[in-house]
Amino acid sequence: MRTYKDLRPAFPNREDWALPTVLRHRAAQAPDAIYLDTPEEGRRWTYAETLATAEKVGRSLLAHGEPGDRVLIMARNSSAFIFTWLGSAMAGMVEAPINTAYKGDFLTHQVRVARPRWAVIDAELADRFTDVADEIEDIERFWVIDNGDVDQAIDKLRKAGWQAERWEDLTVDRDGELPEVSPRSLASIFFTSGTTGPSKGVAMPHAQMFFFAAETACLTRLTDKDAAMAVTPLFHGNAQFMSAYPALISGARFVLRSRFSASRWIDQIRESQVTVTNFIGVMMDFVYKQPRRPDDADNPLRCIFAAPTASSILEDFKKRFGIEAFVEVFGLTETSAPILSPYGEDRPAGAAGLVADDWFDVRLVDPETDEEVPVGEVGELVVRPKVPWITSLGYYGMPEKTAEAWRNLWFHTGDALRRDEEGWFYFVDRYKDALRRRGENISSYEVEQAILGYKSVVECAVVAVPADVDAGEDEVMACVVVREPTTPEELWEWCDSRLPAFAVPRYLRFVEALPKTPSEKVQKAVLREQGVTTDTHDREKYRQQQK
Repeated sequence: MRTYKDLRPAFPNREDWALPTVLRHRAAQAPDAIYLDTPEEGRRWTYAETLATAEKVGRSLLAHGEPGDRVLIMARNSSAFIFTWLGSAMAGMVEAPINTAYKGDFLTHQVRVARPRWAVIDAELADRFTDVADEIEDIERFWVIDNGDVDQAIDKLRKAGWQAERWEDLTVDRDGELPEVSPRSLASIFFTSGTTGPSKGVAMPHAQMFFFAAETACLTRLTDKDAAMAVTPLFHGNAQFMSAYPALISGARFVLRSRFSASRWIDQIRESQVTVTNFIGVMMDFVYKQPRRPDDADNPLRCIFAAPTASSILEDFKKRFGIEAFVEVFGLTETSAPILSPYGEDRPAGAAGLVADDWFDVRLVDPETDEEVPVGEVGELVVRPKVPWITSLGYYGMPEKTAEAWRNLWFHTGDALRRDEEGWFYFVDRYKDALRRRGENISSYEVEQAILGYKSVVECAVVAVPADVDAGEDEVMACVVVREPTTPEELWEWCDSRLPAFAVPRYLRFVEALPKTPSEKVQKAVLREQGVTTDTHDREKYRQQQK
């Protein structure tokens, strides 16, 4: 059985696996090389300048607090976000990034879980906090990033009873010693999306943050000759510890964009001479569906880390844009990435990768019994590390949820995968999203991928609805967002040519938008609850009408 053997972190001594150690090393090694590049701000910072600013922010935070304090960050992509993250680490404090879409109960829940003492926010988000001021007890002081009326935002926060200053106050020179930060210290609290219940804060030690970033650096073969670009939000791990941090580990230039734009993507690649970038979700498909240009391949991009990789368009995408390699992993914030794909190697269609067995134990088990399933059968992925501190410490402030997830000393992912004889792992579905129709197990993910291949489809979510026949178990319903008028007959014909008959959706419903959590994950529970609505197209009725 094959396994992944390319995982060799750039810092072999695990005692170096803390962000302050990594940043100081890189600043000493190449002080004049560019680390942070923010084209929309028109600014660049060398590694030496990055270290100096991070240390200023760290000393300023310590002038008010102490190591271990949580620092809430609720801001859009900016250099201020980066330096708050780095500065928190230099101070031995714990960053708690919050999605900028959060408000009301979503916001108060995460604040109550993380219990931050300090907060760094965009000026335009101040009202989110003043609206729930009576429900937030732990925050003492805000530093406000100027992306709107910063003075008005500060005034509102002060009137609500908080201390508040401009973000620039954190960059003032102050005296004070910075602590020695251990790889085993808590570095970050990243929140899960909470699709089926309240979101959980994943407690990530410095060693795990480093290791996850080192995995990405090895996966993409990132070096100090590269430029890595992030277009996803820094409050998600994809941008922070799978783009910004890998660049830091590798001595690369990190290009931070404010947001993803499918129409501007290739222009941004050229403008910033980007060699490595990330896709998540449907970003790859959105770019692929942009109008073709004769110079699409005229760019320096060599590698894309796509999670997941859209295998149906992969080869044409590589040829069109001149991409050397697509890579992928399967992992979670809780576990890092135990499954990775070898660089430049053709994978079987749909394969996520091979297990990094020097670092992880993985099994596929029956979710009811935890007994391992035979090769080729679908089972729940369970994971445990072979090296200490490379996975999460648990769910912050939620010991019951932690114990539930780490049952029998394995972390239970809730994801259904299968493995073939060669060792390739394939994602099948989330267990709660699986369907069973007339004795056949159906992956909602695979049906969604087929439908997303249709030219007019922008987004798609497939869910189970009750069958109207005895022992029918489920019927398949697809909720679809399209960019141009599309008939259900067109989609059914498309599905007939690409899916087994039992997996073709009986029901099609065209919607303007899919219901999502603030972190942009589709709320399938909402779609299941809505069920078959009056505007849903039923293929059985359609066939009867055609007779």
